[in-house]
Amino acid sequence: MGALGHYLEEEGIATVGISLIRPQTENTKPPRALWVPFELGRPFGPPSDPAFQKRVILAALRMLERDTGPVVIEDFPYDDPRAIPDPVWRPPFIPTGVATSQAETLAAGLETEILLLRGTHELWVSQYRRTTVGLSGLPIGECARYVADWLRGEVPPSSREGFSAPLILRFAVDDLKAFCLEAAAAGRAKPSSRQLGDWLWNETATGAAIQALRIALQASEDERLRLIVSNFMVPAARVRTG
Repeated sequence: MGALGHYLEEEGIATVGISLIRPQTENTKPPRALWVPFELGRPFGPPSDPAFQKRVILAALRMLERDTGPVVIEDFPYDDPRAIPDPVWRPPFIPTGVATSQAETLAAGLETEILLLRGTHELWVSQYRRTTVGLSGLPIGECARYVADWLRGEVPPSSREGFSAPLILRFAVDDLKAFCLEAAAAGRAKPSSRQLGDWLWNETATGAAIQALRIALQASEDERLRLIVSNFMVPAARVRTG
């Protein structure tokens, strides 16, 4: 994006970018960039906080008034207000995540847990009137079954024409993660993303199953499958090695 900014400015169009990784921005040297101290995927700060997001946007646009350069990088002075844990928040009540590496136990735990979370996820949808679940095109119960079958050592066929089975696996995993995180955020409390991530990856059967599946499929002879499970199933900060 930094290189694109220079190209646009050569055509007479002023640009400003949002930077989430400052060292990378310092290397690419865009014409103007506002570095924000937020997690990846949240360039304007926390979701559902338009007032804070407006502050970020206005701070970036004000950089267009600077007469310094040719490279200007400024730091946004405020942290994400949702990065602070909410002491009121409590995760959905579900049985403790299974402490085992046995594939069948993990698969069964995943399928059971997703069913138990349906009520709280319905509360989320009613509360926010939206959901990010649906990438795979499968109902959430079938998503759980599809991922569980992979964990059991099966290779279920693709459920959508034009999409490979490994790609549907990726989409199904994305749907399960979104389903769990949305369910956990339902209600009046405002959990931080770290609280939600700690719960998903450290306490749930779903998180344990996805971690185990990632490890198991990295031994696959299918290079495309190895690439998908290595890079898209578990955030880098949450990866377990065994």
